Amino acid sequence: QVQLVESGGGLVQAGGSLRLSCAASGSFFSINTMGWYRQAPGKQRELVAVTTSGDSTHYADSVKGRFTLSRDNAKNTVYLQMNSLKREDTAVYYCHVNVVVSPLPRRYLEVWGQGTLVTVSS
Repeated sequence: QVQLVESGGGLVQAGGSLRLSCAASGSFFSINTMGWYRQAPGKQRELVAVTTSGDSTHYADSVKGRFTLSRDNAKNTVYLQMNSLKREDTAVYYCHVNVVVSPLPRRYLEVWGQGTLVTVSS
């Protein structure tokens, strides 16, 4: 079983910054990908940023240059630094990880966090 603990959401004014963190714990062999998705009211969940075990990172076009994803492999934790926040960044942010639960045969497990609300006011 794998658990994710998210923190860092809240209310911030436009132009401000927030930092989200997500720590993974439990029984797994290794972590493949770690990242964040978000879901705004009335919209579908969308990818914000994701990083792989090979340290490559992908960002949604809407957050490039403003958000930075980082990963601490020793702590099994991923961070999302959000700068220059805009009202349209308001959403529930969900941590997502893909872990390897068995090396041979190779089996993966996808886990979602409970979500943390980010509200950007004008």
